[in-house]
Order: sequence, then C-alpha cells, then structure tokens
Amino acid sequence: MLHIVDDEEVIRDSLTWLAQSRSIDARAYDSGAAFLSALDAPSAFDPAGDCVLLDVRMPDISGAALFDTLTARGMTQRLPVIFLTGHGDVPMAVDTLKRGAFDFFEKPFNDNKLMDRVQEALAASREASAAAAVHSRLASLSIREREVLDLILAGKMNKVIADELGISMRTVEVHRAHIFDKMNVKTAVELARLLK
Repeated sequence: MLHIVDDEEVIRDSLTWLAQSRSIDARAYDSGAAFLSALDAPSAFDPAGDCVLLDVRMPDISGAALFDTLTARGMTQRLPVIFLTGHGDVPMAVDTLKRGAFDFFEKPFNDNKLMDRVQEALAASREASAAAAVHSRLASLSIREREVLDLILAGKMNKVIADELGISMRTVEVHRAHIFDKMNVKTAVELARLLK
C-alpha cells in the first residue's frame, strides 16, 4: 500500500492515479495527523508492503516532524519514507537521507523514476515485515527450544541432540514439533532456509 501524505488535493489525486497506473494500491491523507490516526487502525499495514510519499511542508505536522515520529516509533524499516518537496534544498535532502529516509524527490519529479523507487520501497517493506515476523516467531521459542533449534540447524539428529542436552529422544521430538509449529515450517530444510 502506498500512503500519500500531502496537503494539496491535486497532488494527492495525481499521485494516487499514478500509483494505480502501476497497479499499486494507494491511500491518500490530507495531513500528517490524518495519517498518524490511520496508523492506529488494526489494518494499517499491508502484507504486500507499505511506503509513504511524504510532503515536506504541511500546515499541521511538517513532513520532517512526521518522519521523526515514525522514526521514534521504530517504523521506518517497515514503512519506508520517500520525501516530496517543491522547496527542497541539498542540505535538507542529505539530512533526511542520513536520518533513514528511503529517498527524496523534488517537484516536479519524473513520474517513472518516482514509481520505480516506490516499488523498490514496497519490496524493502515486504522484506522488513518478513524479517520481523521471523524474529517474533523466534522470540516465542523457549530457552530449551532455542537450544534444540541450534542443534537442528547444525544438522544433528534427534539422538545426538538428546545426548548433548541430557534429555530423552522423545523430549527432543516434542521440542522439535513445537519449534516447527511455532516457526510455521514442516521440515528442517525449510527451517534452515527461513533462518539463513
């Protein structure tokens, strides 16, 4: 989902149309406050990835202030920000990029280049979301399950794992089943691919 945050209706409409011409779902917001409110909704994030096109100058919350809020919430990996401005300067662009913005475009911009970067940002968002999901699943494992997981990834058989941890083979099988269930995999090969 492309989130377009700009106080000018004509820009919002134009960017929405441009995104839709590339089969990118887009949602437009007339202010930073409206966008922040939408982020609190349960369905705020799209599993196919998200990206924000953010105008630098807006009346209620500036683009820079909104970016700072997203950064403070730790959201800019999952929600890459591309700044748009008609009043940009080189120091502003350098500063936003140093602080983690995905990109910076001055108006008027090349439509194709902007949409190419949006698609790259959406791909980066999907990757960040997938990595966060794996990290969350790993965090759900018990200490013993983590120990068994490490030995599975080392290619050790259940009997060897049981001997190394001083537990029964049946206990290893139970832990292995829990690990596969929590990590949403069916085989050790899938598990290794997921965690590579």
